[in-house]
Amino acid sequence: MADSSQVIDWGEAMQQCGDDEEFLRELLVDLRTESEQQIANIQGIIQSPPANPYEGIMRSAHMLKGASANLMCNQLRQASLNLEEAARRANQQGVQAAYGELQMAFTNYVQFLGSIGL
Repeated sequence: MADSSQVIDWGEAMQQCGDDEEFLRELLVDLRTESEQQIANIQGIIQSPPANPYEGIMRSAHMLKGASANLMCNQLRQASLNLEEAARRANQQGVQAAYGELQMAFTNYVQFLGSIGL
């Protein structure tokens, strides 16, 4: 697993939640669920691309970027940003590489959640 400080800035996330750890923990679980859905959507687009696959990838990556940024989940936010930018450029190789980076960031995020009992 990546260093937890790469996965989330806990202090900043707590500030965002008014120092309410229970609330933050609920939001982190919600982010996991949303991330699973958006990553599955991206994977579906990559596996069976529609006429313009980049629009859907860009939209899902943008949603992930915003949600992870709000909770100071920096690695997930950066990977989502990289994927969004690759899709915006319609760069197939870039999308594949950034999607791999996103999968790794999400794995690290899930492992982090496990380490705090979520």
